[in-house]
Amino acid sequence: MARQSPQRPDADEPELDDTDAAAAADEVEEDRPPADRALWDEVRIDPVEIALPAGTGFTLRAYRQARELTPTDVAERDQDDPFLARRQVVETEEDEEVVILDEEFAALSAEEDDEDEEKDAKARRKGKADASDDEKAEAEADEDDAEDEDDEDEAGDEEVPVFLTHKGRLLLFKTPESLVTFIRSGAPNDLSQLDSWNELSERLEPADIAPLDEDTYELDLVVENLRGGHDAWDHELLIEAGEIARDLAYALRLPAVLDMLSAGSSLDDLDEALRASVNGGVGGFLGRRRLKKIGAQTASLGWRTIVGKISAVVDWRD
Repeated sequence: MARQSPQRPDADEPELDDTDAAAAADEVEEDRPPADRALWDEVRIDPVEIALPAGTGFTLRAYRQARELTPTDVAERDQDDPFLARRQVVETEEDEEVVILDEEFAALSAEEDDEDEEKDAKARRKGKADASDDEKAEAEADEDDAEDEDDEDEAGDEEVPVFLTHKGRLLLFKTPESLVTFIRSGAPNDLSQLDSWNELSERLEPADIAPLDEDTYELDLVVENLRGGHDAWDHELLIEAGEIARDLAYALRLPAVLDMLSAGSSLDDLDEALRASVNGGVGGFLGRRRLKKIGAQTASLGWRTIVGKISAVVDWRD
């Protein structure tokens, strides 16, 4: 089929060349004022946009010291957790509970887990051999207690994420207007414990809900991107997905997701390799080599579980 010629402009309308068109576009951009960040800087809270398979929504996020926050209450949420039926609880030799999150992901990761268990077993045997008398064991116990106290103090001073949540669910709003209406309504939520919350609720306008690029996340694209294979992986997309997933897992009290992304896990290895690969030099070269060794199927199945668990605790608001 022959291509149709573009319509010619009317004789009365002046034809713009490329320079004029670009200048007109710049003029439009200048007429559109950028979102004012002064309010967000003052209250130390940021608007966030998150895309999930069910849709895209706006919410809020802040970072505060852990000791200043009361965690969200998940008792009501966990009563109807849709993933509970799929969990398998296994008793270990130390009577600890291990939760298998996703059968397919667990099967693919079993080999790595076996290697970790073997290393742990060797470490335990060595520890028992070294602790040959009661006096040494007691001294080590005292040291552990002191370390635990230090860890608790450090954890209290650590900045942690908190979102617009309520009873263990993330509140996502489909429009800026609905988000502002909720905030002004005085409805209960976990961000209301912040000392700057009242000021935000009094001054916030829909035009202020304009997330920065670094506060916009596309979790809906992660699994499909991973399935495309190593050459198709979008490094920035996957790194940002890991950041928001960790924040959400902490704030929403999703220990299973935190465990899947914890140091030493296969998905954490993926994250580290992605970060290394975007750098130049030898580190970038080694990062790209590490990526080639990571299974696309394992990564996509793991992220499918993570996105599913996060989606299951979202409370969508119009």
